[in-house]
This record gives sequence, C-alpha cells and structure tokens, in this order.
Amino acid sequence: MQENSTSSKEAPVREFLAFKLGEEEYGIDILKVQEIRGYEAVTRIANAPEFIKGVINLRGIIIPVVDMRIKFKLGEPVYDQFTVVIILNIGGRIVGMVVDSVSDVTTLTPEQVKPAPEMGTAFNSDYITGLGTIDERMLILMDIDKLMSSGEMGLIENLAT
Repeated sequence: MQENSTSSKEAPVREFLAFKLGEEEYGIDILKVQEIRGYEAVTRIANAPEFIKGVINLRGIIIPVVDMRIKFKLGEPVYDQFTVVIILNIGGRIVGMVVDSVSDVTTLTPEQVKPAPEMGTAFNSDYITGLGTIDERMLILMDIDKLMSSGEMGLIENLAT
C-alpha cells in the first residue's frame, strides 16, 4: 500500500515524554502527563504490593506512587537528585510514577515507530506499543493506560474504551 508522505491526516506525529529506568529509555504519551516533580518521601501503605511505594499528598489529593524500577524488576532503586515522579492523569485518576530521570519531550513520526518485538522475558510486552527510533537512540514506547489499569497494578479500574 502506497502512503502519501505529505498527508498528515492519516497518522499524525506524536509527542512522548522520554524517561530512563536503568540503562533503557522509555517513552509515554505526553498527553497523559500532568506534571513532573522531584522525588519526595512517600507514606507507605500496609500490605500494598512492593512496587507501590506509597502515597503522596499532591495539593490536597492523595495519590498512589508506583516505582517503575521495582515494577519491571530492574534492580534496586536509587533515589538521588535525578529521580523524579511523573504525575499521570489516566482516565481521570491521578497516579505518580517514580523513574530514574526524565530526558526530554520527543516528537516521533509514524515512520520512526517500529512494532514491538515479542519477548518471552519477565517484562510483559503487552504494555509496549512500539519502539521509537531517533538516529542511534531508541525509546521503548509504553501504553501507560494499559499498564496502570492492569489487574496486577490494581490502581485504576479498567478504562472504558
């Protein structure tokens, strides 16, 4: 099928917030990001899964905070001056996501997004929408809605489609 590269109606460029977990760089849809904050101490919740660090009070709203390094089994998290909490708005629910650092906002064209490979590893590739390539750089693009509303996370009721 021939694609007309001058038409931007078919598949528009999309912006992703790039962040690091360990050595890998990930990207999530910038439209899901409400704000980015420095890491601050959280209040632990008894019997919460290990990857749920606890909750923080964000201007009067108590929000759960997920540590993505623990969630993806990427080793022991280190909290330093680069560690940030990405505040997400997913289906009207506010959730915090701890990552090692935020890189930048990256614009990707449809041609720069490759399909995600099938992987039989500990990482569930259901949450990967593709791989964004910019020169030598590669972003693992995540479906953050799907991840945060998954049964194992238990944070957000299944989103109405």
